[in-house]
Amino acid sequence: MTTPSVTASTATTPSPTALTSTVVRLKLSLLRNGLRQSGGRRAAYVASAVVVLLFAVAQLLGLIALRGHAHADAVVVLLAAVLGLGWAVMPLFFPSGDETLDPTRLVMLPLRPGPLVRALLMASLVGIGPLFTLCLAVGSVIAVAHGGAAYAVGVVGVALTLLVCVALARAVAAANIRLLTSRKGRDLAVLSGLVIAVGAQVVNFAVQRLGSGGLGQLDPVADVLRWLPPASAIGAVHSVSEGAYGTAAAQLAVAVAAPAAALTVWARQLTRLMTSPDGSTLQAADPGPRARTSTGLSRLLPAGRTGTVMERSLRYIWRDPKTKAAWVTSLAIGLIVPVFNAVQGTGSIYFACFAAGMLGIQMYNQFGQDTSAFWMVAMTISSPRDAYAELRARALALLVITLPYATLVTVVTTALLGDWERLPEVLGLSFALLGAMLGTGAWTSTSFPYSIPQEGYKNVVPGQAGLAWISIFGGMVAAALLCAPVIALEVWLNADADGEHRLWLLLPLGSAYGALLTLAGLRLAAPRTARRLPEILTAVSKG
Repeated sequence: MTTPSVTASTATTPSPTALTSTVVRLKLSLLRNGLRQSGGRRAAYVASAVVVLLFAVAQLLGLIALRGHAHADAVVVLLAAVLGLGWAVMPLFFPSGDETLDPTRLVMLPLRPGPLVRALLMASLVGIGPLFTLCLAVGSVIAVAHGGAAYAVGVVGVALTLLVCVALARAVAAANIRLLTSRKGRDLAVLSGLVIAVGAQVVNFAVQRLGSGGLGQLDPVADVLRWLPPASAIGAVHSVSEGAYGTAAAQLAVAVAAPAAALTVWARQLTRLMTSPDGSTLQAADPGPRARTSTGLSRLLPAGRTGTVMERSLRYIWRDPKTKAAWVTSLAIGLIVPVFNAVQGTGSIYFACFAAGMLGIQMYNQFGQDTSAFWMVAMTISSPRDAYAELRARALALLVITLPYATLVTVVTTALLGDWERLPEVLGLSFALLGAMLGTGAWTSTSFPYSIPQEGYKNVVPGQAGLAWISIFGGMVAAALLCAPVIALEVWLNADADGEHRLWLLLPLGSAYGALLTLAGLRLAAPRTARRLPEILTAVSKG
């Protein structure tokens, strides 16, 4: 039991000032020792720090230049809101970025929640993130402050903005610390790249809309956000500049209440975390729920080896963090690219084929996701027929997801563009491309296998990057060349005056051609797989 860590007598509890100093020095030591581990890590940290600081200075100068603009208040309010949102979600996707985010590491020490909250809060103010936030908050105040009273409120607004961001991050981390230290938490960390990619697309779309319509489009959103922390602290500065002192007081009250509420929730979460038994202990004591198994998926799949391999592949997609991240990224980007371009009015219906291309990549390096456990698969393959059954089942598992999803993306893109007459030809082209990538993926999985490391964010172990490039990009080029007959037929039908009435033929022809390419790729890869089992096992076991 860990209860004594909170209920210990005050005689053994350090003073709040000493505790704060110790925790701050602890964070500095953790940072310093982490940089000493390797020169590469030290260089990466210095480079990232320089980039962040340069970006912060550029943002500060840009906000200062915005001073006097008619919509400056809308820009800074929206910026403060995005900043707060970033601090709130950061612990969910980067739980290892700050070791002090996990208070359970201090559970055996005689610490009370109140002093611990103050100490960890001060430690949170040490780092590049708080400095970046401070620069943006100062620049926002300068952009909207006019008069001595506004600058006085701006000093309070900057402090409140920083306090809200830090307290919110700590409260979210404490509330989800059990999740962040579990397998699902590691999944979230792996998916952080997807969040950045999707966020970049959203930002790009928003910038384009602002470039065409002007900053005035932000006013309705800013009118709502200026009452939400931490944007309310910056909004109070603008209200004082406009002479609306009552509104400014209400906005400051909201900004003050937010960190108070976050600190209260944080303290309660600390008490619960440091006095309750670990969830893994409870599961070990009560093995009943662990004995339950789900057979729903098995009942929906074919019998025999095909169903077993399909179930294993689908479970990899759901359970393995790296495989799940690759699939979610492909699903998201395969939808974002055609849909965003269609919404912006710059898209083409042929962009829908991007989904088939992104999903077809998942067929490449099929054995790499098995890592060293591939030896169990190799023990079940004694002939080209067994290898063909293995590869066919893996391709069918991919088709369970890729075929309906590629169809969905094509239909959605067609609906947004209103070009329903071209739906059959684009579906046929997408199915042909998907079939070509499944066929080439089976062959490259056998010819150029590489290992996927289980730890870290890299998808290729050192020394096998060349294999990965050859497998993915070589296969993609081969798939595009194999689709040349369907593309040529489509061009010919579009060029012919009477061919437009026969474009619907591309749907059955493209589907049949894609299926033929898949079967041909599987047939060619099967004998090679049966012969190269030792080489494949060696290649995928290096992670």
